[in-house]
Formats: sequence, C-alpha cells, structure tokens
Amino acid sequence: MAVFEPTWLVTNIFSLTPASLKQQGIKAVLTDLDNTLMAWNHPEGTAKLNRWLSDLKKGGIQVVVVSNNNANRIHKAMAKLQVAYVARALKPLPVGITKARKELDLKRSEVVMVGDQLLTDIWAGNLAGVRTILTQPLVESDAWNTRINRFFEGFVFKALAKKRQLNYQEDIHGHHQK
Repeated sequence: MAVFEPTWLVTNIFSLTPASLKQQGIKAVLTDLDNTLMAWNHPEGTAKLNRWLSDLKKGGIQVVVVSNNNANRIHKAMAKLQVAYVARALKPLPVGITKARKELDLKRSEVVMVGDQLLTDIWAGNLAGVRTILTQPLVESDAWNTRINRFFEGFVFKALAKKRQLNYQEDIHGHHQK
C-alpha cells in the first residue's frame, strides 16, 4: 500500500505557496490537469489559477502539467497560460514524471507531483521517486474513465486510512513527509 501513500494531502493545489514549497526544497510542481489544476469540464481555467501560476513564477517555482490527456487537449488548456506540459504521460507508470523532471534538470527531491487521484498521480509519483501531494478534486463530477478509477480508489483510500490518519491540510508547511 505504500506505493499509493501521498507525502501530503492538501485541500487544493492553489493553497501551495512558493514559500512552503521552497521550505521543502521543491523547485518545480508537476501537476495533473483535470480536477487538479482545472475542472475537467471547464478547460479554460480560472482567475484563481492565473494568480497561483503568477505567484509561483514570481517565487521561482516552475510548473509542468503531466497528464494522460493527448497533446491537443492539454495545449488548448495551457497555451494561454504558457505552462509546459508532458502529454500521454502513461500514469501510473513514472514515464511522464521522469521525462518532465529530466527536462527541468532537477533531482527527485526538488520536484513534487500533485494530483487528485491515488491510482494515477500518486502511484506514478511514488514510482518515479518524487514526493507527492494528493488534492481533493476541484469538482465532484468526473469524466467516464475517471469514475472507474474513483471506484477502486475508494478501497485503497480506506486501506490507507487504517494505517495512517488521512486529513487534508491547507498547505504542506510543517506537515507529514515520508
């Protein structure tokens, strides 16, 4: 079960600050797209997303989307935001995360993978040897293929909860680290 265990649980990605990330030695946030960075059914993003990206950029933290979506879908969402991405990341395999990390020329300890799914984002991040942050989904609905994952994820989450208290926090400052 350790392969599914996130380093941190955070209510949403927008509460992560440059200061708290830097305190943990993190120089780049690798993030899932759908229901982590933006609602899967509203690919235009929000003002909150724009502010968060601007804050991280000013704070010297890089952001790269690592998604199983195709390049066309991600490009449409990220073009205006000028965020780099790895498409067809093959999560839960660590392929996309490793590719992004190597392109950034950073050590495993300098990146974090953030996502809303244990069975793709967290599993892939742990396999890639990077720290991971599980967020609550931005919206309660999911695309059909994600609903299947959510069903199985419920069992995994319950098993993890027996081993460790799983409480979502506002930020990673001072919270659990594997």
